[in-house]
Amino acid sequence: MNNDTAQREIDWLYGTQLYGIKLGLENVQRLLAELNLPAAGQKFIHVAGTNGKGSTCAFIHSILKAAGLNAGIFTSPHLIRFGERIRDSERMITPAEIAAGITRLREHVTGWDPHPTFFELALALALEWFAQRENPWVVLETGLGGRLDATNAITPAVSVITPIGWDHMDMLGDTLAKIAAEKAGIIKPGVPVITVRQDAEALEVIQRVADEQKSSLSIIEVPWGDDIGLAGPHQRWNAAMAVVSLCAAGFVFDYDVIARGLRDVDWPARFQKIDNIIIDGAHNLDAARVLVETWREQFPGEKATMIFGAVAGKDTAKVMRELAPIVASWHFTGFESPRALPAETLREIWEELRLESRPITTHARIADAMQAVNAGERTLITGSLYLAGEALASLENNAAAFERSAQ
Repeated sequence: MNNDTAQREIDWLYGTQLYGIKLGLENVQRLLAELNLPAAGQKFIHVAGTNGKGSTCAFIHSILKAAGLNAGIFTSPHLIRFGERIRDSERMITPAEIAAGITRLREHVTGWDPHPTFFELALALALEWFAQRENPWVVLETGLGGRLDATNAITPAVSVITPIGWDHMDMLGDTLAKIAAEKAGIIKPGVPVITVRQDAEALEVIQRVADEQKSSLSIIEVPWGDDIGLAGPHQRWNAAMAVVSLCAAGFVFDYDVIARGLRDVDWPARFQKIDNIIIDGAHNLDAARVLVETWREQFPGEKATMIFGAVAGKDTAKVMRELAPIVASWHFTGFESPRALPAETLREIWEELRLESRPITTHARIADAMQAVNAGERTLITGSLYLAGEALASLENNAAAFERSAQ
């Protein structure tokens, strides 16, 4: 398959985002059944939650890698290129493998009504690759919610629920209990469940569902105490969840293996430092709150030159209000996402808050915002993982490799 043909196949996959996000399992169950996926004998650790699920997946996967296991991992969204979503301990899926897999899927689903969504196809592509790679274990991150998320078509060895907060209320519900019920939908009969201290309303729902499913529930009460590779107090809780999850899955690792995995974890755009620039994908209120906590821990008394972008559908005003105490100046920016809010809209949202005045500059593109910042200023880029990915591509002088995505 030549490069042009491969790119056409990848472009077709991105084009399926036009079908939108359709929560439900009927289509993905049909797709996986017809493809004989997942592979026989493959085991899964399934992770849902509002914040921290990607970091928890990364910690779990890093420990498995430190133990010498070639485990798969499926996460979303990607930061720079699609292949980041589908990896194992040895490597990322290649563009040629992506294209070949898409070709097979495309032929298989021709004429389907309803047509599989982008996320359903991405999951099928991932499970096929994990089968080919003969990965004995796979770490799966939910895309949205849990109960009706495509990843819920598999039965895991352990289910993990990270902190639950306010996000995607239009699809998951307008109370914490409703959101928690969607997340707790990943709990399967008899499968152990790991969670962390939660808001009482959310924890009550998780406990009730675990009881209904006759699943043991372990609640993490103490964060991991030693060095880890990701900054911020919240990451110590994610690390603890990762360790307990692997124990629940039946693993018994030496402490040195666990400690090495937690230290060597690689999970970009989570308070990632590149010279004087910090990139963090915080995109909701709770994520902004822990970002501020981490900033104060890492840079006590300092304020940030803030490059900020956001997508439609988020409570951007609350995020801005939370970030405001650590902001020296705002650089509002648009970025390459069809859901990105224009910089002028961000300015209007900020001004309507009527908080203490800050210098404001608006930019159409992230590259413009980054050029406008003095190299000596401590700069924080945040507001969206899509923004974070584009910023990383720019910092790596690899802007041409950035693959725009809406999901």
